[in-house]
Amino acid sequence: MLLTLLFASITHAQDAVPDAATATEDTLNLLDLIQQGGWAMYPLGTCSLIMFFLIFYSWKETTPKKFFTAVQLSTTRDALKSGDVELSHKYLQDGNNLLARALSPALKKIHKGREKTENLFIENMEAEENSVSQWVTYLNVVASVAPMIGLLGTVSGMISAFQTIGRGGMGRPELLAGDIGEALITTATGLVIGIPAMIAYFILRNRLNSAMIATAQAGSDLIEAAEEE
Repeated sequence: MLLTLLFASITHAQDAVPDAATATEDTLNLLDLIQQGGWAMYPLGTCSLIMFFLIFYSWKETTPKKFFTAVQLSTTRDALKSGDVELSHKYLQDGNNLLARALSPALKKIHKGREKTENLFIENMEAEENSVSQWVTYLNVVASVAPMIGLLGTVSGMISAFQTIGRGGMGRPELLAGDIGEALITTATGLVIGIPAMIAYFILRNRLNSAMIATAQAGSDLIEAAEEE
């Protein structure tokens, strides 16, 4: 009896070696994981491309030079203090940035009073902010949609798994592996896309808010300099 058990243990150990080798050979690579994720990987892949585009584009649009430069601010202030409004417009528009687009039309109303000038400047600032912030807001959309698509893929995979069980697959776990793999992979992919998109959204939104506050302060200083003229 003892010899029989020993022989059985040795035979089982020998059989386990090929099984381990087969498991190593069957390890999924990235392409296999994407294919196993099913249909949901296509919209998730689109979301990832959109996310990268929005991050790079929004970062580029919120760089400081897109709002104003120190040289532009200094030369425009000096021109306004000297009373040369035309020259100040030239210095301002040479920057070709947000401050120029928002303040240049407002300065043309300086003769009507500071209040009207500031109101027009604020309106132009709001319009310029909306044109930039919409791209940052789209990141929030991606951060919300990607996990939902992953969840939908998870539901799809679980439905397929239950259908397999209904067809008599409970006694054969390997038949359920593909469906369960689809469910887990899509969930993980949705989170991998959604989490960086959400982090990038808050970083870029704060970056935009800081730049807009600095630009508003710079514009107010220039309006004050024009009024003192």
